[in-house]
Amino acid sequence: MRRALSVLLAVVLVGGVVAAVLLGRDDDSGAGPGSTTTVHGVIGSEKLPFFTDPDVVVAFARHGLTVKVDPLGSREMTTRDPKTYDFAFPSSAPTAERIERQLGTSRHYTPFSSPLAVATFAPVAELLATQRLAAKGADGHWTLDMKAYVEAAGHGLRWGDIPNSSAVALPSRHVLITTTTPRASNSAAMYAAVAGYLANNERVLGDETQAKAVLDRVAPLFRDQGYLETSSEYPFESYLSQGMGYSPLVWIYEAQFLGAKVKPDMALLYPSPTVLSQHTVVPRTDAGDKVGDLLVNDPELRKLAARHGFRTPDTGTLPALTQTVPPPSYDVLEALLDALQH
Repeated sequence: MRRALSVLLAVVLVGGVVAAVLLGRDDDSGAGPGSTTTVHGVIGSEKLPFFTDPDVVVAFARHGLTVKVDPLGSREMTTRDPKTYDFAFPSSAPTAERIERQLGTSRHYTPFSSPLAVATFAPVAELLATQRLAAKGADGHWTLDMKAYVEAAGHGLRWGDIPNSSAVALPSRHVLITTTTPRASNSAAMYAAVAGYLANNERVLGDETQAKAVLDRVAPLFRDQGYLETSSEYPFESYLSQGMGYSPLVWIYEAQFLGAKVKPDMALLYPSPTVLSQHTVVPRTDAGDKVGDLLVNDPELRKLAARHGFRTPDTGTLPALTQTVPPPSYDVLEALLDALQH
């Protein structure tokens, strides 16, 4: 009986910890003896599992903070009033740059990073390898040749065109990576940046003229998908729950895959080239600044970030990236995304 009561009490306590970061804007209690300061932040949706982790909640509480977060597509953050939050935590440096401009600050923290990758399935990766679109390295990690993929997609390659594709029950539709909408979601904006780089003779887009010049090659990669979600969380959750029936290829952050409970047949493709997305905290208040500082300097929070699949200075076991490219500046990227929208 005592053991049962102890277990019940533990469940209640954990539930109370999780409740501290539930979405929404409950009334805040002021800081005082034995209390914590409530900090409101807006974050990229892919970081929600990190902030709702009970261990993360406890780590912040040790420093007197209760962190409440609202998840949004990182690009969507720039359409919100940043002065309603203590900090913003988008998934890329260009979006952080825009928010800094809105706030009139240059202060920011970059506690961790995550490359963009493609969630798939082992049979699909093997199938792509027969077309020289993917390759498995000696370390067991898969690489996706983005130049070859973009060319194949541009020529309208369908799964049914690949021999033995029926053996892995793939639908007879175009070979396309599923993304989110680039206007709202950073992950899709980075996909556009990689495609633009390849279409620009493997050079980072340098101005609006170059951005508009690559439109005809980049736009079909999004348009031919049909409806696009606004947040990277939904496509990945659909990949986990629905499997290949949802999509054989899903553009995600590496951290999403590494932090999830994936099935044995699921695999991760590392695009070459890819973008190393710099998750950047832009504080507005002293409390928001403390969140950024703790994420960078607190050993426990850094350890927990690594547990969720993010690359921190302490991370040493993740595969080296064969080729990364920087995203364009915020203004050039905006020009490309505006053109894609129209």
